[in-house]
Amino acid sequence: MSTATTTPKRADARRNIEAIVEAATTLLAADPDASMLAIAKEAGVGRVTLYGHFPSRPVLIAEVAARAIAHTDHALNAVDTDGDPREAMERLLVATWGLTHRFGGIVVAANQALAPDAVRQAHEEPARRVRMLLERGREQGEFTASMPVEWQLTTIQAVLHAASAAVHRGEITAEQAPSLVSATVIAALTPPG
Repeated sequence: MSTATTTPKRADARRNIEAIVEAATTLLAADPDASMLAIAKEAGVGRVTLYGHFPSRPVLIAEVAARAIAHTDHALNAVDTDGDPREAMERLLVATWGLTHRFGGIVVAANQALAPDAVRQAHEEPARRVRMLLERGREQGEFTASMPVEWQLTTIQAVLHAASAAVHRGEITAEQAPSLVSATVIAALTPPG
């Protein structure tokens, strides 16, 4: 947890922290290499203020990532994963796509700035949700059991991140991505024959 959230702050300090985190979220989501200077400018604060609250880029990225994870977890908890595993997977993929697209650059920034254990922990809860659905679908014969579950999880994450990158490059639109992600993943999970 960052120093920005461990001690009570004055109202103006809290506003600055929120402005910095919001600016970092916006900029890092679009460009994982966004500089601290660009974040300070976007937040409307000086470098001294920025570094007073977040002494390093990894500390700021950790705070942004923690908030993105909390938001993601809350949003994915609302997805109905009951019923037919294929339909439930499609619902989960569409919801996950929106969050991946919104926060995708933050994941890249976190991968670059944070320790591998911290990055792995960030993916644990979303991966747990998908793993449970995969296992249920495999048991019911809806998803192939001919490859390891971990590989299926890796494939799903890769497709989601690839779609986000493709949207940013202008190869597909954000509106096309959810159905392309769902179709690609479901095709990869469908048992042969």
